[in-house]
Amino acid sequence: MVADGSGKQRARPEWLQQYDLVGKIGEGTYGLVYLAKSKEPAHRGTKIAIKKFKQSKEGDGVSPTAIREIMLLRECIHENIVKLVNVHINHGDMSLYLAFDYAEHDLYEIIRHHREKINCSINAYTVKSLLWQILNGLNYLHSNWIIHRDLKPSNILVMGEGDEQGLVKIGDFGLARIFQAPLRSLSENGVVVTIWYRAPELLLGSRHYTSAVDMWAVGCIFAELLTLKPLFQGIEDKSSPNPFQLDQLDKIFKVLGNPTADKWPTLLTLPHWASNRQNIQTRKYDNPGLYSIVQLPPKSPGFDLLSKMLEYDPIKRITASQALEHDYFRNDPIPGRNSLVPPNAADKVVPYPQRPVDYSTDFDGTTAPPPPQMPNPSSMSGGSNQLHQSMNVNMQQQQHKVQNSNNMVVNPPVGMHGLNSSAGIYTQRGNPAVLLQQQQQQGLRRKEQSNVSYPGHYQPPNKSRRI
Repeated sequence: MVADGSGKQRARPEWLQQYDLVGKIGEGTYGLVYLAKSKEPAHRGTKIAIKKFKQSKEGDGVSPTAIREIMLLRECIHENIVKLVNVHINHGDMSLYLAFDYAEHDLYEIIRHHREKINCSINAYTVKSLLWQILNGLNYLHSNWIIHRDLKPSNILVMGEGDEQGLVKIGDFGLARIFQAPLRSLSENGVVVTIWYRAPELLLGSRHYTSAVDMWAVGCIFAELLTLKPLFQGIEDKSSPNPFQLDQLDKIFKVLGNPTADKWPTLLTLPHWASNRQNIQTRKYDNPGLYSIVQLPPKSPGFDLLSKMLEYDPIKRITASQALEHDYFRNDPIPGRNSLVPPNAADKVVPYPQRPVDYSTDFDGTTAPPPPQMPNPSSMSGGSNQLHQSMNVNMQQQQHKVQNSNNMVVNPPVGMHGLNSSAGIYTQRGNPAVLLQQQQQQGLRRKEQSNVSYPGHYQPPNKSRRI
C-alpha cells in the first residue's frame, strides 16, 4: 500500500511490485530520487535509483524535460553513460518514474569529502582516470551529435561496488540536445549549464553554440578535481531570462585575462560583448596565470590540456576526441577503469562515505513510518546536492519536429537488466519515438563510437550504437 495525498492508503501500482523501496536519496526542482532494490529473480537485490518527475504544470502530459531524457538515454549505450533501466508511469496521477543503474558516488561528493572531511588532494591516478572516462563518454555523445549542456561535478556519477567499481557515468540528460550542421540557433532553448561551468560564448549571449560548451565545462571540472574548489565562482544574475552575467565573466577574466578579437575573432559579434564592451574593458585584470591557481607547471602536459579546454575561442577549444589522445594521459600514472583504486599498492584507497537515506519517505514523497528492517544507508546515482533545474520549454516551438498526437503511447525500453515495464508513457506533447524517427529522416546520421582505448592495459568494450 502507498499513501495518497489525503493520507489514505491505496493499492500499490503493479510496476511498483518490482522493487523494494529503501528510501529517498535526493530532491530537486524536477522531483524526487529514491533508492530501491530489484525483486526480479534474475537481479534480486540489485540497487536501482528511481527518479520521479513532478507533474507538468499544464497538466497535459509528460514534461519536455522527461521526454528528452528518455529519448536520448534509450539510444545512448556506452560504458560511461548512465543506463536507463526502465520507465514507469502511474496512470492514476500520470506521474512518471525513470529507473537507472545505481551509482554510489558523484564528483561533487568526492570533491567535498577531500576538501571538508580529510583535507587532502585527490591522487593523480584518480584525477586522471576520472577525467579520461568523462572525456570518453563525452566523445561518444559528441560523435552522435548530442550536447549535454549541463556538465558539472554532481552530474558525473561514479560506481561504487561490483565489477563496475570506480567507473564513471555521465548522468542527468534533462538539458541535453541533438545538434546539427549547419548549426541552427539554440538560443531559444533558454539558459543552459550551471553558471560556474558556463562557457564564455554562452555568457556573452551567443545564439549559435556547439559541443565546445561541454569541453569548457570539463575544463572547469578538471581544475576543480585538482584544487577541490570551483575555478570560477561567480554570482548569477537572474533579473531577466538571459541577463549579462558580469560577475561570472569577471571571475573568468581575473584568471585568464581579457579576451581579444585577435585571439577570438567572433568575439565582436556576440550580443553582450557589443552592448557591454566599454564596461568590460574599463576593468583592469592582473592576470595571475591559470598555472598559479591549479598549481601545475606551465609546461606540464596537465596544464597544456587544461589550457586547451579553457580556450576562449570555441573553434580553437580542444575536442573530446583530441583530448583523449593528449600526452597527459600517456604519462604515468596511466588512467584505468577503476578510478577509485590505484594500481600502485603504495597509494592509499580512500573510503568514500555513503550518503544518508531518508527511510521515512515513500514513492509519493509523503512521510511514512520507517520499514521494520533497515537496510544499510546508501547513496544515489541520479543526483546530488546540486540537482539540475528542469527546463520550462514551450513545446509548441518544436512542433515542426513533432507529429501532433493525442494521448499516444511510447513503449518503454526493454531488454535492459530484464526489467520490462508494462506501462507506456502518455503524452499530448508529442511522441518521442516519432520525433526520433523524424530526426533520422531529416538526415541526422550518428557516428559510431571511436575505437578509443585506455592508454594503459584496459580497453573498454565497444558498446557503440547508431542512434
